[in-house]
Amino acid sequence: MKKKEEIELIGVKEIARRAKVSIGTVDRVLHNRKGVSEETKEKINQIIRELNYQPNLLAKRLASRKTFRLATLIPQGSDETSFWDAPLQGIEQAAAEISQLGIIVDKYFYDQNSIDSFVAQTEVILASKPDGILLAPSFMEESVRFTSTCKKLKIPYVLIDSDLPNQDSLSYIGPNLYHSGYLSAHLISYLTRPEEKVLIVNISKEIDDHHHLLKKEEGFRAYFKDRRAADTILKVDITQTDPLSVEKYLAAQFEKHDDIRVVFVTNSRVSIVAQFLAKANRKALLIGYDFLQENLDYLDKGQIDFLICQKPMEQAYKGVMALYQHLAFSAPVEKICFMPIDIITKENYSFYKN
Repeated sequence: MKKKEEIELIGVKEIARRAKVSIGTVDRVLHNRKGVSEETKEKINQIIRELNYQPNLLAKRLASRKTFRLATLIPQGSDETSFWDAPLQGIEQAAAEISQLGIIVDKYFYDQNSIDSFVAQTEVILASKPDGILLAPSFMEESVRFTSTCKKLKIPYVLIDSDLPNQDSLSYIGPNLYHSGYLSAHLISYLTRPEEKVLIVNISKEIDDHHHLLKKEEGFRAYFKDRRAADTILKVDITQTDPLSVEKYLAAQFEKHDDIRVVFVTNSRVSIVAQFLAKANRKALLIGYDFLQENLDYLDKGQIDFLICQKPMEQAYKGVMALYQHLAFSAPVEKICFMPIDIITKENYSFYKN
């Protein structure tokens, strides 16, 4: 068994690594000694708070040798969007940091276009009897059923990316979807006239079950409720998500409404829309979501004007760490942690971290 001093050093090393300072500097802050700038001291204290670092509790945790198993369930990456690569990186980073503390993280994935895939994975997870679950929900009814079962079994769960209404999660870590859509509308209001047409584009095989798309649309419409005539806001739901089908639906909209000035895409598939606009030689202000390479390519070319980004890697990382702190230390967890709504442009994307 490791000595108490060795155990505590593990935590100090991690704090020093994150703060990019020496172990000695961290030790001076922990013991309130002089010789550390206020800026560095605050940085270290912030990391201590994030890790909920408490030397005696950490020593007790390692000495107990109790193992906790966490299950994470997120969509698998696909050719259509690489969005879920970032949350996976966050999960893996958190798992690596807490693996030496007796926490095992089992990763599960579902096809975002398949309800059956989601349900099958939830059944596998429940059969494994995890101590905690990190979930990125996509299908409303099935997600509510799953989380209700978790509650009955007293399995704490954390939600990321999209919240579920009226569910008793340990924490929700992610965007405020409504305000994200509201902000997008506010942004384009500076660049358009009230009589110019705006097209909302939802791209998903199960749109009615994708709560996050509809909440963004709701927020977007709410901003314009008293600012535009109803017939200036158009909408197209595209349930065939391959690029050729998306282009077909968009072409029909632009043929019918040749004066569309703005296109608002409610998820990360905005690059497909940018590709269509470029091929069709259509000019429209384009705003969509997520810091993905395929989106950045079109942002750099000026074919996407704005990307709304909300740190998916950090969401997943914080979600795993929240479960760890709750299970290992019975530490209080923030019930709702809204991520910042970042506006990314051609001019600032190279300085941004997801």
